[in-house]
Amino acid sequence: MKISRRDFLAWTAAAAVALNVEFNLDHVNNVLAAETDPPIIWLQGAGCSGCTISMLNVTNPTTIDNVLLNKISMKYNSTIMTASGDLAMQTLDQAATQYNGQFILVVEGAVPTGANGNYCVVGEVNGTPLTMQQAVLKYGPMAKYVVAAGTCASFGGVSAAAPNATGNSSVSSILSGKISKPVVNLAGCPVHPTVLIQTLLDLILTGIPTLDSNNRPTKFFGATVHSTCERRDKDGCFEERGCMGPGCQNVCSTLKWNKGQSWCVHANYACIGCSNPTFPTSPLLNGHYD
Repeated sequence: MKISRRDFLAWTAAAAVALNVEFNLDHVNNVLAAETDPPIIWLQGAGCSGCTISMLNVTNPTTIDNVLLNKISMKYNSTIMTASGDLAMQTLDQAATQYNGQFILVVEGAVPTGANGNYCVVGEVNGTPLTMQQAVLKYGPMAKYVVAAGTCASFGGVSAAAPNATGNSSVSSILSGKISKPVVNLAGCPVHPTVLIQTLLDLILTGIPTLDSNNRPTKFFGATVHSTCERRDKDGCFEERGCMGPGCQNVCSTLKWNKGQSWCVHANYACIGCSNPTFPTSPLLNGHYD
């Protein structure tokens, strides 16, 4: 049985009353308002779901509940949605069709191309598997903007590391020549939650931001980790031990992680350059590190 969002919320309110559970009507109104917000369709390919988890932990510029209730309408994300099976696939296709040319397609993870793409299947349509490769090729040209969330989606990352038997590729290589706008690469393993959410809000409000030569927003990837590192030019600097901070552009040393609490170097480990197009290198650190 399929019910509308409004029917579901009405049922939820009725159930809350029957069970004597506190129910915040303002939150209901916010959810209903989100129905008209710019929609997001989020596909997950070859990866670890770390970028979705990172997104759910965002606190800056706002929290994830405020994002999902007031800022965007997440039409499809297989990790956080309740629908599954045929209903989920119908939701995906109906959202893309209804908002053709309006929605933002977020792709997490690399796109397997080996074995005709059958190493990664999004779901089934009329009993036929829909591969991740087919889904990106179908919905990418329908989207207003395409965002590659994380290094695997942006450049191949860990998923495409040698020997790459599954033929994992970046989103931009899959959509090369098939879309008019550049894929916005939000590199990082995982992508920093602020980088992801702020970029989505920027796309909604003002369009594609200024990008660097790797199609990453310069506002987040315009300075090296080393340039603002707390250990820079000090006895404890890890540069001579193989730290990749001097050649890695990311926000780790400025925004930090876990509500601004820490990051790799603060936790006494060198930067491994996870937002670089060449990540992962072998070894991860160029020199000796104890």
